[in-house]
Amino acid sequence: MTSLAGRLRSCLVCLALAASLAAPAFADQQAVIKQDQGQAGVTDFTLANGMQVVVIPDRRAPIVTHMVWYKVGSADEPPGRSGIAHFFEHLMFKATKTYPEGAFDKAVAAIGGSDNAFTSYDYTCFHETVPPEALGEMMAFEADRMRNLILDDKTVATERDVILEERRARVDNDPGALLSEQVDATLWQNQPYRIPVIGWKQEIETLGRTEAMAFYDRYYRPNNAILVVAGDVEPDQVRALAEDTYGKLERGPDLPPRIRPVEPEQAARRTVTLADARVGEPSFSTQWVVPSYHTAKPGEAEALDLLSEILGGGPRSRLYQELVVKKKVATGAGAAFQGTMLDDTSFVVYAQPRDGTGLADTEAAVNAEVARVATGGVTGDELERAKDRFIRATIFARDRQDAMANMYGATLATGGTVADIATWPDRIRKVTPDQIKAVAARYLVPERSVSGYLLPKPEVAK
Repeated sequence: MTSLAGRLRSCLVCLALAASLAAPAFADQQAVIKQDQGQAGVTDFTLANGMQVVVIPDRRAPIVTHMVWYKVGSADEPPGRSGIAHFFEHLMFKATKTYPEGAFDKAVAAIGGSDNAFTSYDYTCFHETVPPEALGEMMAFEADRMRNLILDDKTVATERDVILEERRARVDNDPGALLSEQVDATLWQNQPYRIPVIGWKQEIETLGRTEAMAFYDRYYRPNNAILVVAGDVEPDQVRALAEDTYGKLERGPDLPPRIRPVEPEQAARRTVTLADARVGEPSFSTQWVVPSYHTAKPGEAEALDLLSEILGGGPRSRLYQELVVKKKVATGAGAAFQGTMLDDTSFVVYAQPRDGTGLADTEAAVNAEVARVATGGVTGDELERAKDRFIRATIFARDRQDAMANMYGATLATGGTVADIATWPDRIRKVTPDQIKAVAARYLVPERSVSGYLLPKPEVAK
């Protein structure tokens, strides 16, 4: 690949730039594990150098997914250095003391495998899907670049141009992504989630080798990493390979707790409007700051997850049925809760008005449904049906090997445990209608919301 555009790597930051669902809901990540592949089948242990290892046997196909999760993301970046986490994800594919640039990718391609990486607010992940016999080779490559990366000023400058091109293509050229950035910067007044994962353009331009190497030496250490292996493997085999590769790396200095600025109490409704000639149809979303699974009181995050399912989890949800099916004022409507975050997170409702329906009418209909839950709650039958849909969807999600690995990696990287994953279905089942009503009334308060409006600009188009 020679062009800048061709060398842009697919990564989670690209998803995070989309206007609505920046990260999958907890339900999509906390997949239910089959009884015959349950807690007893999942093995976790820690190497002597502090690297945590999780093994998820899945022998339905002769493949294995190998993931290394670093507990560092864009929210951990130093002030004025936004984008360094995502930037360094790209730099990890460069030369090491052992292998020339491109050797890792070529080795994966030669065996018919796939490899990539992604960056989020709270973690960075590198992953490969390969035949089981290649697992040791993948571990050797990943262990090598964890500590043996070679960077020079020219390499860093070239990759910085790639990042800037990625930002131009995926943000500056997308009105929805531009609005999403502005909404995030308004929703979060103090927390680093207000800064885009890809970084601000003027700060990306200042990133150089010095900043990159400081970031590498601080965070890319075995005691700040989680190894997740899912697929046609045996735990003892994975342990032996891990000790022979990652286990030989020296433990890094202990990092301080990931304590970030605390979000103040929000006391005003805010709106963000973007009108752009490239927009064909208007849309809007409303967001609130709510607890995540890591910060919530017992039962709150589970209730928020189910609230998102009841309000806007699909064609059977309240928003879809009322706005799209019955009132016919919208072409689409939904809700989402991003539960797998280290700090507080967001809850969002959104809709696109139907032709001939004003945006204000559609928004009023959405607000009415939110208020109806906050004041009147939900029925027991409605909640039970939502639980069934919710858990059934997660059962289907775990059929994908990479989804299982993602589930464990994201949970562990954001303060969760293997036990949290195993007990999640039971906790969902225990949520009551009163808890649903309570979280809606407590957190989905109009006076604490941020609404984003994406509008056409007809005078420019004309």
